Amino acid sequence: MTEKRRRRPPAGQRGNRGAEIVRELEHDIVRGALQPGDRLDERQLSERFGTSRTPIREAILQLATSGLVSTVPRRGAVVAAITLSELLEMFETMAELESACARLAARRMQPAELAALERLHMACERHVMEQDPDAYYAANVGFHEAIYDASRNGFLARQTRHLRNRLSPYRRLQLHRKGRMLSSNAEHAAIVEAIRTGDEERAAAVMREHVSVQGHGVNDLIALMPRSYLDARASA
Repeated sequence: MTEKRRRRPPAGQRGNRGAEIVRELEHDIVRGALQPGDRLDERQLSERFGTSRTPIREAILQLATSGLVSTVPRRGAVVAAITLSELLEMFETMAELESACARLAARRMQPAELAALERLHMACERHVMEQDPDAYYAANVGFHEAIYDASRNGFLARQTRHLRNRLSPYRRLQLHRKGRMLSSNAEHAAIVEAIRTGDEERAAAVMREHVSVQGHGVNDLIALMPRSYLDARASA
């Protein structure tokens, strides 16, 4: 009798598991458990996560796309280095890109899109009440993407998504700052109101402030990251 073939989990479950692996590896990198130059060994990771190598490869590819992982000859995938100044420059650029999206969305968003944006805002609000940063982040991504799409500028939306993906683990980390989810959601409310009333300049200004990392925000972000992580990147 031939051995029964192992049943593959449903596609939805595989996708969820892959997302979990990406989140855990992002967390390890940003928190310093995995440091610049550390090799991502597929066999060890598949044993750690109790899965085949396929979702591990997919997770590594996604991390490489976001810039957290790079490929080194004869070593394979390793944790990439980034300096603190580069990180802050990316946040500065991100704030300007999202500000442009919000300005155009205030001019171009249609009623059905506005209704969808309001629903996403309410979903974020529920997750604030539940004190669930990961669920809030997922809803937050949907909220921002709705604004990218409503800009009706495909090139701008693509560039904004690309940089957003690069900064994803750091933006997720920020939500663990005390009170950040609450203040983030209040800023969302101001953005929705500016878009609803067609106030382009207000929408752009509030979005820029929402995304920017400055003042206490810089200090808090640095405080959440291990010193070894920052030191390694500062000398990269």
